[in-house]
Amino acid sequence: MIIFYSPDIKTCPNLPEEESGHVVRVLRHVEGDEVEVVDGKGTWYHCRIIDAHPKHCSVEILSSHPDAHWPYRVELAIGPTKHLDRMEWWLEKAVEIGLDRFTPLRCRFSERKELKVDRMYRIAVSAMKQSLKATLPRIDDMTDIKTFIQEPFDGQKFIAHCVEDQPRQLLSHLIQKGSPVRILIGPEGDFSSDEIALAIQNGYIPISLGEQRLRTETAALVSVHTVHIINSI
Repeated sequence: MIIFYSPDIKTCPNLPEEESGHVVRVLRHVEGDEVEVVDGKGTWYHCRIIDAHPKHCSVEILSSHPDAHWPYRVELAIGPTKHLDRMEWWLEKAVEIGLDRFTPLRCRFSERKELKVDRMYRIAVSAMKQSLKATLPRIDDMTDIKTFIQEPFDGQKFIAHCVEDQPRQLLSHLIQKGSPVRILIGPEGDFSSDEIALAIQNGYIPISLGEQRLRTETAALVSVHTVHIINSI
């Protein structure tokens, strides 16, 4: 199944230019053909094409239904890696598995201080469509870790770090089914001791993801997958 993304489909029944080109130029759809559209907000739309224009394809909504979204939130905040392709790989896979929010963190030991959110957004849209979802995760601008840590969150909060002489618990042993989850993953240089202390002061529980030392992007993906696995048991 091929699906298309139109965030304003409910109020403006025209597909965006890129999606219109895919529908009309690539797939050769014509007036009267029926297509599936998602709005990224959790709703599917079954539509009929009424104007097969390659730049602003117009559709008529025939029916709609909510996406089968997981009944909890999964949020990850990560210190981006030096090599951007690793973050792009992580985000693509995380959206396929199920992600509600991604926040890139500016940390003391961050290798990368800026991140092109537009590029990450396009990757998330593609992954959403590829995995047949109707919910697009929120993608934030680069955020200072101290500001983010103090942001209110009604759910379980965890921080994954690699400081061996500080107590940590396995994430899989702590997750409460159905509870919103927010996890902090450090940059390649890990979190600083001050950042870890501030997180703990604000209710974050230090966690481990196992005996192996994982790359930043691997740790982030393992975290997302672990949350979903525990909730499915």
